[in-house]
Amino acid sequence: MKPVTQVDVQQFKKVFILFNRYSGKQLFASTPARINEIARLLRENLQARVELLDVRYFEQMPELARRVAEEQCDWVIIAGGDGTIRAFVEDMLRLDYRPYISVFPAGTVNLIAKEMTLRRDPVRWVRRALHGNVYDFYTAWANGKLFLTVASVGFDSLVVDNVGFMEKRLLNKFAYILTGTQTLRKEVLFNNWKYEFEARFDDEEEWHPASSLIVGKSRYYAGRYNLFPEAAITSPDLHVALFPGRSRSDLLKYASLITLEGLGLDKGILRRAARKVEIRCLTGDGEFPVELDGDAVTSTPLKIVMGENPMKLIP
Repeated sequence: MKPVTQVDVQQFKKVFILFNRYSGKQLFASTPARINEIARLLRENLQARVELLDVRYFEQMPELARRVAEEQCDWVIIAGGDGTIRAFVEDMLRLDYRPYISVFPAGTVNLIAKEMTLRRDPVRWVRRALHGNVYDFYTAWANGKLFLTVASVGFDSLVVDNVGFMEKRLLNKFAYILTGTQTLRKEVLFNNWKYEFEARFDDEEEWHPASSLIVGKSRYYAGRYNLFPEAAITSPDLHVALFPGRSRSDLLKYASLITLEGLGLDKGILRRAARKVEIRCLTGDGEFPVELDGDAVTSTPLKIVMGENPMKLIP
């Protein structure tokens, strides 16, 4: 993965650091001290005004995005998880303002940081960022919501939808394990998975059946698993896996293949690349929760379309 260009960060006039104090890792690590150290190092190395902004609620994002646009901020560093990044960038794009973006991993899910091999050591992070290497950061839209790394429809999205706000804040990734176990017991202990979906790609006529689906903009899934080796946030393509089986043994097999990073071992799993994906639920009233970047923020029927103009990312 090579940068598309390089920018002289010494020419920047304003730099904002958005710090989500309630992202996952804050409860268990010295993240606030690391963010303060990044701010200190940037002030020492840049002529720009460097300002640290607290994010306590996602409802603050539109106001923060407006301030970034109105003050013509050159560079925004987002310290949080993928959900924090998605919420801010979505409001930024709605204002049609595109500053340079950087990410410091500080959340429950940090797939963008993992793909760009970003470290949590402030000195190494700042040293790399000051090089000014710039990468295209392609985004997609899912039912009008921004989509950055991974989406799911099916068992995984139902688990995410059932994780409460306080559970996620207090238990971090363990909340998903606990809720996943409860959901598995409730949904498929004595019966097959009852939900059915179908998907089509790039406006093709054929719809493909599935019991669950995962759509990747990043190669990683669930924080660590290299599920789509061909995918990248620097690429304008979506990568989709359709899982056909509905029994408990099928779901456990799929979970094993994900942890082994071996979806290709099961020829029944359909994998496709596309620029547009449509998914509909054939069970009940057709509405089913959809997970985007770690949060359940929309529902089926779902349409995911790649954006045309990438953001500019400084890792």
